[in-house]
Amino acid sequence: MDTQLKIGFIGAGNMAFGIAKGILSGNVLPLNIRVSAPSSRNLGRFQELGIPVTHSNVEVVCGSDVVFVAVKPHLVPRVFSEVSQFITDRHIIVSVAAGVTLATLEELLPENAVVIRLMPNLPCVLQEGALLFTRGSRAKDEDAALLRTLLHRCGLVEEGPEAWIDIHTGLSGSGVAFGAGRVLRESGKHPAQLRSEVCTPGGTTIYGLHTLEQGGLRATTMSAVESATERAREFGRKSGSKK
Repeated sequence: MDTQLKIGFIGAGNMAFGIAKGILSGNVLPLNIRVSAPSSRNLGRFQELGIPVTHSNVEVVCGSDVVFVAVKPHLVPRVFSEVSQFITDRHIIVSVAAGVTLATLEELLPENAVVIRLMPNLPCVLQEGALLFTRGSRAKDEDAALLRTLLHRCGLVEEGPEAWIDIHTGLSGSGVAFGAGRVLRESGKHPAQLRSEVCTPGGTTIYGLHTLEQGGLRATTMSAVESATERAREFGRKSGSKK
């Protein structure tokens, strides 16, 4: 991979941050990455890594070879209407927007645009992620190979059909919130804070957690631990009575 490859992020949320941290652990220098967001709220943590930031999406596109579009799904049409005239066939556009299909992405972009749809998950921050991507109609083998090389430090990277993306979103993208032991331990954050970071309002993860709560997962888990504990005590009492 060209060490001078320029990487851009439109959007500065948790997914963008996780991918950026993974990329930085490879051969990409912080100065070769640029991140844009409409406000400064999430940009500080990128600056702490030495990554230049801006409020201009056009600046990111014009200065990048690979552009990760990591915004909420409903913002994708607005972002592309702003930057599409600056996208050329030298760009690889990687969409991280949940639920936005390749057909929609290619419809919103110029005819010659190379598009890849990617679904990562938050453990990318710890280089323990699970990332699935699928290629658009104009993405070549070398584009897929470049993306794999770029993301390999983020965790497991696989290519598959687009039908798998939504399944991956529910299982690995959202599923991290249902059992994120290492993220919790190494981040040092309170579980409630980690949950709020993973759960985009109205997104897939919060819907999954709502279903778990409806099914009484918390109470069931507590009961399971209590039952196992009591059973262990029973074994102890039985072994004690045999002495």
